[in-house]
Formats: sequence, structure tokens, C-alpha cells
Amino acid sequence: MPILKPGKDPTQPENYQPISLLSTLSKLTENFILDKLNEHLAENKILCPEQFGFRKSLTTTHQLLRVVEYITSGFEKGECACAVFLDVYRVWIQGLIHKLIRYKIPPHLLQLLKSYLEERKFAVKIGNSISEAKIMRAGIPQGGKISPLLYSLYVNDIPKTHI
Repeated sequence: MPILKPGKDPTQPENYQPISLLSTLSKLTENFILDKLNEHLAENKILCPEQFGFRKSLTTTHQLLRVVEYITSGFEKGECACAVFLDVYRVWIQGLIHKLIRYKIPPHLLQLLKSYLEERKFAVKIGNSISEAKIMRAGIPQGGKISPLLYSLYVNDIPKTHI
């Protein structure tokens, strides 16, 4: 279901946010995958401590305070500080699958996730009209319960990347 982004031109397709409307079975499957994936991530301490988004007991406010403390500490020591903020437009599915393999996601769970993400089809409904089904080439389903965690895994290694 396309939702117009605030203040954007409604005649331009790129100004719409696609939101997935999932069936009850899909929602149950997502809950199962989410529980098992969270278990694996916690047991193996996979999510980096710098990742605050979409995590229990951590908020973006906590992260903002952490950044302010880091910058303040740098200024007090006479050091320079900088920050990079990213807004990843689309998650590359094969890149995400590669990272899931690298994080040693159990094979049965990995297979479920691959099935959930690869060759995913979508159709757009506006009013009473529905489009022809197309294959989604990039991105994770927006509006799904598991999507925030998959995004977090996709960007999980960025804080450890040295440029």
C-alpha cells in the first residue's frame, strides 16, 4: 500500500513509501523468525554495542546522549570529532543474506529468511484498482515486524569498518 511521504509531490512515484500488508500466516511466520533470530543474536552477542536502533531497552535518545558525550569529551581533550549519518535507501538482499551467513544464523532459520526475502512479489492497490504483481529486486518489506532487525543486521558492521 503506497503512503505519500509528508510534503512530497503526489504525482511522483518515488514520493510514496511502500508499506507491506501481511497475511495472518505471514505475521505468525515473522513472529517465529523474529523470536528465533533474537535468541541467536543474544546468545552469540552479534549486534554491536554501538547499535541502538530497534533494540529493547535502548533508544535513539540513548545513542544521541552517547554521541554528545563523545563529542564533549573530544573537545575537552582538544581533539577533533566528526560524525557520519547514513540513510540506507534500499537493503541489498544478497548482501543481507551474505551477512546472515557470516553471523552463523542456523541453517533452518537462514532458509526461512531466504524464502521470505528472495523473489518476493508485490502488487500495488490504490482504491479499487490493483496492479500486476512484480518481483521486488531490492529492499526488505516495510511495515513487517522483522524488518527493523534485518536492517540492524545489515548495518551492524558499519561501526567496525575502518576507512
